Amino acid sequence: MSEGYLKGRIRRDDIVSAAAVVYGEAGYHASSLREIAKRAGITHAGLLYHFPTKEALLAAVLERRDAEDAAREQLTAAPPGLEVLRRFIALAEHNVRHRGIVEVYSRLAAEAISEDHPAHAYFARHYREARETIAQSFHALAETGELRPGVDPDLAALTFIALMDGLQVQWLTTPTQVDPVGSLRLSLQTLLTVPLFPK
Repeated sequence: MSEGYLKGRIRRDDIVSAAAVVYGEAGYHASSLREIAKRAGITHAGLLYHFPTKEALLAAVLERRDAEDAAREQLTAAPPGLEVLRRFIALAEHNVRHRGIVEVYSRLAAEAISEDHPAHAYFARHYREARETIAQSFHALAETGELRPGVDPDLAALTFIALMDGLQVQWLTTPTQVDPVGSLRLSLQTLLTVPLFPK
């Protein structure tokens, strides 16, 4: 790896980090590339060299978050079942230790409900993939008798993802009054015939 490539990679990482902070503070629409460049310690032209559009930078911020989450919890590495559910709980535990990440994600997710938002397709795909991953696990648990009779795996997956995001927003608003991890664990346990976590 050449020194120039390494410096460029580091610079890109600095820009993405600065953008995540600015998006968390101001949201995507109210942010500016000039402010992000200033925070990253480079010129506006320098930022545009790495990210020619505001949309390209947003995509990089979202891709980094997904890559970090997937690497951290290996959500797709486990076969469908209890272990996948446990890894989503571990992800929620990580999120409460990293409020800034949750702020950026929640703000962007809210802005992206508009179809013309540059992150709309990203969030639509992200939610679809999360629902599919959880639904596969609930279907596998239904086959082994570990999902309570009468629970619809697809509806349970939709509800779980909605609960996870909704709890994050409530926690951001009143962090001392909301326990996202405990609430998620309780919700999942009510759907199961076996312990989510062994004693």
